[in-house]
Amino acid sequence: MHAFAYGRTGLQVTPMGVGLAALGRPGYLNLGHGVDLADDRSVAGLNRRTAEVLDRAYERGVRYLDAARSYGYGEAFLADWLATDAARAGTVTVGSKWGYTYVAGWRVDADPHEVKDHALATFERQLAETREVLGDHLALYQVHSASLTTGVLEDPALLAALTRLSEEGVVIGLTLSGPEQADTLRRAMEVSAAGRAPFVAVQATWNLLEPSVGPALTEAHAAGWGITIKEAVANGRLTSRGEVPPAVSAAAGELHTSVDTLATAVALAQPSAHVVLSGAATVEHLDSNLDALELDLPAGTAEELLQVAEEPGDYWRRRGAMPWS
Repeated sequence: MHAFAYGRTGLQVTPMGVGLAALGRPGYLNLGHGVDLADDRSVAGLNRRTAEVLDRAYERGVRYLDAARSYGYGEAFLADWLATDAARAGTVTVGSKWGYTYVAGWRVDADPHEVKDHALATFERQLAETREVLGDHLALYQVHSASLTTGVLEDPALLAALTRLSEEGVVIGLTLSGPEQADTLRRAMEVSAAGRAPFVAVQATWNLLEPSVGPALTEAHAAGWGITIKEAVANGRLTSRGEVPPAVSAAAGELHTSVDTLATAVALAQPSAHVVLSGAATVEHLDSNLDALELDLPAGTAEELLQVAEEPGDYWRRRGAMPWS
């Protein structure tokens, strides 16, 4: 796996990265997450597990790693891994996010697990926290789940603060979630093109069941933005644990591969994608995701499989109802 330019951001990334959403805290909404973690959800246990996954990812060529303030101890676990080998740490690109605060207190049955707030004060607090943990490793800082309703794209003081951070050399991006991903991205592109914001990267949910942001990602790619795809296996729905559409199961069988490998390969095949994230919580699942890099998709396969897409509203309602485990 070779590193290449992440749009015009100046960063280097690999076609696949690893996100720590399911590793930095004891509960997450991926199907079977509780089974993956088995009986050890201690801080020390998850730190060891994170190191194992990151070791394997690095061994297989992954050089982009993604965390967030709301991923429990995700940033701290990543920092611990980086500290074990300075030479290795210098070869990876690290991104993180601000805007959600983890409030679960290391409980799986908490409600809520995180609280969203895109105010300037939250940015300033969480940036200081991220810098204390990750230091100079922080290369990309993203608004976590930006939306049109929180005002994050229209707050002059906040946008000015993000601009100052970009002038210090940190690339500024945003992540997206929900049925209005495309609208939010296009608005972010507008304010950035007008010189009012420094956004040059986006991380969006795109998968066979929810590809609606695709055209907007194509526009951002053409504008030079760095593009990251998350949730390529739809939080486990596009794995052996989910109710997989028959057409997807049949295609995986014909290609002698797993459903998650196929779903990840389709995401990798999207022309606008620079990075596709694996959110695996086990080495075995990571390997299955990374096998997508070696899967040759027959011509037309991706287009045929996209026929299983759901209405965005239906997809996001179903995702919102998934239990944390």
